[in-house]
Amino acid sequence: VEPNATIREIRLMFHKLYPRWYPARQSIKLDPKGKSLRDEEILQHLPVGTTATLYFKDLGPQIGWTTVFLIEYTGPLFIYFLFYFRMPFVYGLDERFTSSPHPVVNLACICHSFHYIKRLIETVFVHRFSHGTMPLRNIVKNCLYYWGFAAWLAYYINHPLYTPPSYGKKQIYFAVIMFLLCEVGNFSIHIALSDLRRNGSKTRKIPYPTKNPFTWLFFFVSCPNYTYEVGTWISFTVMTQCVPVGLFTLLCFIQMTIWAKDKHCTYLREFKDYPSLRMPIIPFLL
Repeated sequence: VEPNATIREIRLMFHKLYPRWYPARQSIKLDPKGKSLRDEEILQHLPVGTTATLYFKDLGPQIGWTTVFLIEYTGPLFIYFLFYFRMPFVYGLDERFTSSPHPVVNLACICHSFHYIKRLIETVFVHRFSHGTMPLRNIVKNCLYYWGFAAWLAYYINHPLYTPPSYGKKQIYFAVIMFLLCEVGNFSIHIALSDLRRNGSKTRKIPYPTKNPFTWLFFFVSCPNYTYEVGTWISFTVMTQCVPVGLFTLLCFIQMTIWAKDKHCTYLREFKDYPSLRMPIIPFLL
């Protein structure tokens, strides 16, 4: 292998010798317990001498991230409608195909559908993935999470015994406004992150605020897309005043905090001039 060979070229050489393990299925490391090397890394720039031992791990069958997201987000969209239209096998024959007497239920369905339609549009037209694939086995776990929670939330929000929020229209309209602002903010951050890789580059860059006011959250947090996402579900919780939605929001916050901390640490490790004021997900706190 030439000293100026990239890890991607080494993966292709390996694949040529062993066709079973295509490049996306390979994890190439300098140490068995270390992190996988990135495609763009060059052999001679790694901490190795004139000879190097690389360790291979089979990641298993892979599936593209675009396909993963389309499957994950299409499920909740249609599952919610099964409960919204009160199919006979959900609440029983006495309540089949009846509409809820509470307008907030219709509003919740619109907001829930809008959220996942936005995600599908972003998946196709906006997102640029640093990793092209993920292990096929993970899609079952991911779908259980998204589809299962969509069914759980929809069951209670569309239940014949559902009661509307305590403070009526004021609570609902306030929550809807916050929901829409967070959705616009989340979309704005995804556009800004996508623009960092407009030319197909996979080189990591520091994201900075743009002229769009919704991106100014970058002054204070590393992952404002997660901040807005949590805000979206908090708003949905206030709108519906439903305990299962609140529990789902709490789990979302915990998971996104973990992701945000990991990404924040990566930024700090890779960029010596990374803005010191930023926190992972909540300004000045977390």
